[in-house]
Amino acid sequence: MTVQTVLDFLWELAPVKYKMPWDNVGLLLGRRDATVSRVLVALDATADVADEAAALGCQLVVTHHPVIFQAVGHLTDADPMTETALTLLERGIAVISMHTNLDCAPGGVNDVLAERLDLRNPAVLHDGETAGLLRAGEVAPAALSVFAAFVKERLACEGLRFVDAGKTVHRVAVGGGACADFIPLAVENGCDTLVTADVKYHAFQEARIRGLNLIDAGHFETENPVCLLLRDKLAAAFPQIEVILSQHGDWIRFF
Repeated sequence: MTVQTVLDFLWELAPVKYKMPWDNVGLLLGRRDATVSRVLVALDATADVADEAAALGCQLVVTHHPVIFQAVGHLTDADPMTETALTLLERGIAVISMHTNLDCAPGGVNDVLAERLDLRNPAVLHDGETAGLLRAGEVAPAALSVFAAFVKERLACEGLRFVDAGKTVHRVAVGGGACADFIPLAVENGCDTLVTADVKYHAFQEARIRGLNLIDAGHFETENPVCLLLRDKLAAAFPQIEVILSQHGDWIRFF
C-alpha cells in the first residue's frame, strides 16, 4: 500500500471537482510512493496530532482541514504556524487533506451531520443538485430549546449559542463549519432552523430578522463526526492497513 493508493480512494470518495476555488486539498505533505501500513484520521493536523501519529507509528495522516491552507514562503521552525508541517516532514509522515470537497460531496461532512441530527429525507439545499454545502431535512416539530439541547447532546458540545426567531423547529438546514453566509438560502428554501458554526454577531441579528432560528454548535463539533466515517471507509477499503481515529478533540473550552 502506498500514499497514492489511499489518495486515489479518497478522490473517489470526495472528488476534487467539489472543492471551492480557494481551497487546498489532496496530498499536501509527503511522497506518493511511500509505503503505508498505519493511518491516523483527524480533523486537524495539529502538533498534538503529529506527536500522536509518530507515537503510533503512522506513515500517513488523513485530515479534513488542510495542513497547509495558504501559500507559504518558507517552512522552518521559526514560524509556529508551519512548524507542525516541518515536523511531519522530518518524521516522514505524509498528510492528505479532504476539505471543502468532503463538505460538498454526497455522503460527506454535511450528510454525516444531517444523519447525526436525525434529519429525515436530507437533501442538498440547492434544488436539483447532487452536491453542495448545505443539507436540509425534517425533524419532528419541537421547541427550539428542546432541539438545541438535542443538538448539544448529539454533537457532544460543551456549550452552544443560538438565537430564537420564534419558530417551531421542523425543517432544518445544516452546514458543518462556517455556513452562516447561507442564511438567506435557508430561508428561501423554507427552513425554520439552521445549525452551523463560527456565527458572527450580525449573522445572529440577520437570522432573527429573517425569522430563522440559528444554532452555533461549534466548528469542531459540526465537522468532527466525518472523521469516524473516514476511519470506517478507509478500514473497509484497505483491510491490510490499520486505520486509527485520533484521540485529540477540540481545544476550545467554556468557562
